[in-house]
Amino acid sequence: MSLRRILTLTTLAALTLATASVQAQTTAQSGGRLRALIAQRQAAAAPAALSAGVQRIADVPYGMDPAQRMDVYVPTSPTGAGTGTNSLVASAVRAPVIFMVHGGAWRIGDKAVGRVVQEKVSRWVPKGFIFISINYRLLPDAPVAQQERDVLTALMAAQQRVSTWGGDPNRFILMGHSAGAHLVALLNARAPQALREGAWPWLGTVSLDSAVMNVPATMRAPHMPLYDDAFGSDPAYWLALSPLHQWTVGAPPMQMVCSTERADQPCTQADAMARHVRNQGGRAEVLPQDLDHGEINAQLGLDSDYTRAVEAFMGSLDTEVARRLQCGAAVCY
Repeated sequence: MSLRRILTLTTLAALTLATASVQAQTTAQSGGRLRALIAQRQAAAAPAALSAGVQRIADVPYGMDPAQRMDVYVPTSPTGAGTGTNSLVASAVRAPVIFMVHGGAWRIGDKAVGRVVQEKVSRWVPKGFIFISINYRLLPDAPVAQQERDVLTALMAAQQRVSTWGGDPNRFILMGHSAGAHLVALLNARAPQALREGAWPWLGTVSLDSAVMNVPATMRAPHMPLYDDAFGSDPAYWLALSPLHQWTVGAPPMQMVCSTERADQPCTQADAMARHVRNQGGRAEVLPQDLDHGEINAQLGLDSDYTRAVEAFMGSLDTEVARRLQCGAAVCY
């Protein structure tokens, strides 16, 4: 197992500390607790196991760096004939795509870990979706601004190649958790710029529990040391990486899932972001959940009101997405 995979759950360790006093987390003592909690959880990371009817195309490159790789999950043939082959290739209607960016405090994490993909792939790929989970370069080697560039590069590469897997480059939904939620929210906020650089328009974005929609507000308040590593001390850099401040007219709709259990109150930032977007004529909605930070990632895809609320947003973006989400066990593509 790679170091990235072994360390993946450290993102949960870092952000679980948000249930304690945020002020206390800024002290040296809290740094010691963080390191101890990380050490306890390092061995807990586990890659996802594939459910029946799902094929993974692993480590597709989108750049020269070994970290610039993505895994592509597609349905296999539902009839048994041609088992192990992508059943979407011959489909008359190209598949919608969910494009997932893992979290990990902008420093660690991996595209293949179970909490990132397990339940999401098991629910949506059998319904005729393609699920793409990406890695990207991380701190300290790649600053957050470069990480956003990696996400955009991966998105454009996936859109260019997805037809070979049976997917529709015009039916992408971006999704990310934690640090990945911040990255997709930032990319979504300045979507018109991404389109000028060659990306296809995407349908919308689901941000899973980011507490940094407004980076300057986070950095000026008591905060965890991991934010200093990510955003530094330059207010101009904070603005450049702040989804709220970068939001541009024409950005696709966004849903922000937020934990009501975190002491740093991500729902407060999500609500402010939603008001900002709506005031400028855009679409944004907030989905508070009585789940902790890790559960918001791990439980999405289980048969629950939470999953159905996310699916309601996704289905509102496109009729073909809605049709496939409504399918049961029967193949509907």
